[in-house]
Amino acid sequence: MTLQPARPASEQVAGFAAMLRDHGLFVGPAEQIAMRQAMTAVGVLSEPHVRAAWRAIACHSVRDWRQWDDLFDRFWHPNRTRGGVKVSGQTKPRPDLRQAVQNMQASSGTASKPGSPAPATAGDKAASPDASESESPQAQGGASRAEAMVQRDGQMWLPTELQQLRAAANAITARLRPTPTRRWIPNQSGQRLNLRQTLRKSISFGGEPLTPVWMSRRERSPKIFILVDVSRSMESHAAFFLRVARAFVQESAARAFVFHTRIIEISDLLHRDSPAVQEKINAVTAGFGAGTRIAQSLHTFTRQHARAQLSNRSRVWIFSDGFDTESPENLSHALAAVKGRGAKVAWFHPTHKTAFSAALEGARRHIDVSLPLANLQDLMQAQRVLR
Repeated sequence: MTLQPARPASEQVAGFAAMLRDHGLFVGPAEQIAMRQAMTAVGVLSEPHVRAAWRAIACHSVRDWRQWDDLFDRFWHPNRTRGGVKVSGQTKPRPDLRQAVQNMQASSGTASKPGSPAPATAGDKAASPDASESESPQAQGGASRAEAMVQRDGQMWLPTELQQLRAAANAITARLRPTPTRRWIPNQSGQRLNLRQTLRKSISFGGEPLTPVWMSRRERSPKIFILVDVSRSMESHAAFFLRVARAFVQESAARAFVFHTRIIEISDLLHRDSPAVQEKINAVTAGFGAGTRIAQSLHTFTRQHARAQLSNRSRVWIFSDGFDTESPENLSHALAAVKGRGAKVAWFHPTHKTAFSAALEGARRHIDVSLPLANLQDLMQAQRVLR
C-alpha cells in the first residue's frame, strides 16, 4: 500500500470508506477511526497486515468478506485491476437497481421519451449556479439547503440513524387511532356480554354463569399511503422523503408511491432490505426529475392504485411542495375525490416556511393537517397531530 504524499492518510482512508459504503459495507466514522488506528499500529508499509486488520473491521458478513480483496485492490492498486481502470474512491451506483426502476416504469407505461422536455413551473425551474440560497429550489421557503435527519445535511446515512428513523415511524404508527369495525371478538376487558357462550360455559357449573364471556369491537389499524413528489423542484428533498417512506413501508406495511408527471408504486422496491441504502435511493430517483402533475397523479392513485382500499381507515400522506403544472382548481378536485372515500389527508411540506402555491392554497380545505418535514425532529413532532 502506498499513500500519496499530496493526500493525507485520513483523506485516503475516507475515500476508501466511501467506496466500501457504495458497495454495501457498513463503514462509518467509528470504523474509519479504527482503520487509521490499525494502520498506525501495524505500520503503513506492512500491507498484508493492514489488509487483514481492515478486513476484520469493515467486513460484517460472508458477502463483505468475499468481495474485500477485489475492493481493496481496486482502490489501492488500480493498475492491478483487469483492464487497468483506476478507481478514485467515488463510484457510481451499480446499474442493476436503475434497470429495475426502468423496468417498473416500462411495465406501467410511465417511461418518458428520451429528450422530451418536461413541463416546468416556478417551482420546477432549476436554480442557476449563481442563484442565491433563497432563490434556489434547494432552499424553497427560506429554509436551509436540504435539511436531513436532526438538523444535519448528508446524503450517506449510518445504520444507527436509519434505526432512529424506523423507530420514529414505529412510534407514529402506534399512535394512529384504530378504527372499530362491525365485528365483535372475545375480549375479557370488553363491555358486551356474549350470552350464548356464557350459557354454554355455565353447563359445567350446574347452570351457574360463573365464567362470563365478554366481547369488544374488532379494531383495524389505519392503512397508510405515502405519495412522494420527485419532480425537479423536490430534487434536494426527495432522498429524505424516500427514506421516510421506506421506514413506514417496513414498519407499518404502508404503500409508497412516487410521482412527477405520472405516478408509480415502489412499495416492493422499498421492502427489499439491503445495506446499500443510498444506492437504492439513487436508483429510485434516477428515472424521475421531470415536471409536476400532482392532480393527475392523485386521480390515477384514487381510481387505479388504491381504488379498493381507500376508506375511512385510510391515511393519505403527500410529501410535496405543492407546485403543479395543471390548473390550480384541479388539485382541489383531486383531493376532494380522496376525501370522498373517507380518507384523511396530511400534506408534508419540505421546508418550515411554506412557499406560495396557488394550487395548494385552493385545496387547503380538503387537507386535514399540513406539516413541515425537513428532518427527523419534524417527523417526531408530527406524531402529536397525526391521528
